[in-house]
Amino acid sequence: MRGTVIAVQANFYRVQVDGSLLLCTRRGVLKKLGQNIMVGDHVFVEENEVIVEVLPRKSFLERPPVANADQILLVFSLVEPPLEAWQLSRFLLKAESTGLGLCLAINKADLISFSEQEAWSARISAWGYDPLFISVKTEQGLASLKSRLEQKITIFAGPSGVGKSSLINQLIPQVEQRVGKVSGKLQRGRHTTRHVELFSLPQGGLLADTPGFNQPDLTCSVVELAGYFPEIRQRMSGENCQFNNCLHHHEPNCIVRGNWERYEHYLKFLEEAIALEEMLEKRPDTEANTKLKIKGSGNAGYEPKLELKKYRRHSRRQEHQSLQDFCQGEEDD
Repeated sequence: MRGTVIAVQANFYRVQVDGSLLLCTRRGVLKKLGQNIMVGDHVFVEENEVIVEVLPRKSFLERPPVANADQILLVFSLVEPPLEAWQLSRFLLKAESTGLGLCLAINKADLISFSEQEAWSARISAWGYDPLFISVKTEQGLASLKSRLEQKITIFAGPSGVGKSSLINQLIPQVEQRVGKVSGKLQRGRHTTRHVELFSLPQGGLLADTPGFNQPDLTCSVVELAGYFPEIRQRMSGENCQFNNCLHHHEPNCIVRGNWERYEHYLKFLEEAIALEEMLEKRPDTEANTKLKIKGSGNAGYEPKLELKKYRRHSRRQEHQSLQDFCQGEEDD
């Protein structure tokens, strides 16, 4: 039977097969081969509820750990907690680096005026994105959001407290996600989602609820960074900078450097990317400390190399020669 893994807890996997849920384990040989099973994986299951094969993935994310996703839905709010341009920009950069489709939803639209919505819509549109303003309370924009999620595996992401769990309860009423309150002192939400899980949408498709986090890690390289900004892609669509390796910082005749809002964000991200590459260059080469070992069964693997000074024994001939030299020295004395 073919199914989709919707949750992973300890060594058990909940697999959706033809509308029913199975609690499965995996075949021991998959563990020996190092085959990791993730939420979103398409698998084959035997009648005894054992996963025997994992089908090839079309996409793969390490954080959150989800396979075969089609798009990312970033959920933010303008108030409670207030929207921070720097935080939003960081989430957008992380989403762009995955290579998946991107949908941006601004929740709690009922708490702000229409003019504020228009101002933020124009601002974010200048960044290169088309935000969708929604409200769980008044159901504003939910019909448009459902159409974007239909027949797709979508990853829910965003900082804590913006209403992701409440939105899931509205989209999928039978889920009944636990909802947390926003801290009045810090204006930040409390984490209510503890692990990644897929939920079936009534109109078709799957939704991956992920634990909220306030600052996603920046893992892209210096060369890749510029390609994750729609503003830079637009400026370089018709022409190029003078230098092919231009970092769009101090280089002459740079067509990217200029007076656009997120340019300061780009420079800060560039500093982080350079610092990350310098840190990785200083790390010791792990391959130099390992060696390839061919086992009797024909399987190959890497094992740590032994330090010659510590573990290697001298030959008996060398020890005997050293003893003779020592005795000869004593006789001469």
